[in-house]
Amino acid sequence: MNVIWRTLLVHLAARRRLRRGQALEPSEVSRIRLTTLPTDIDILRHMNNGRYLSLFDLGRWDLLVRTGIWDAMNSHGWYAVVSSETITFRKSLQLWQRFVIESRMLGHDDRAVYMEHRAVVAGEVYARAIVRARLLKKSGGTLSHDELFAAVGRPEGVPDVEPWVHEWAAASALPSTRRPAPSVWH
Repeated sequence: MNVIWRTLLVHLAARRRLRRGQALEPSEVSRIRLTTLPTDIDILRHMNNGRYLSLFDLGRWDLLVRTGIWDAMNSHGWYAVVSSETITFRKSLQLWQRFVIESRMLGHDDRAVYMEHRAVVAGEVYARAIVRARLLKKSGGTLSHDELFAAVGRPEGVPDVEPWVHEWAAASALPSTRRPAPSVWH
């Protein structure tokens, strides 16, 4: 099953959960259950390292839909793009293994929102990713947090972004698209 089909299923399930009164506050943790499928594994017979990030997108969909942020973004012509992400692995997910993707907002700064995703089996973290996403307008330009908060309200209970997250974002950043970024190996 391709990730696009999983995305559609997760989006529909999140909508159904929202209608059933299972909305989330932006400070809450979203959880979705998945199974490692044959299309997720690599030649070593465990989940491919690149697949984790694709599946963590599903956790973002659930979180955005169930917090109401997706509807606000969609109605205003806004969208989010991942500007940086990092992942750390502890244990491998095996074929047909069931796991939960946990997703939560870490916070925001003046240019981005930060999220954490975890792959969890029986309460144990197998992998964790930190994601920095920028909010953009389809009409062009960056969406300010003031505009976002005017549409969805300022989220309560979202913690301040920890200093190490800002340090990671700065250390992993590439130059702006307005500046050159030549591929030069030293």
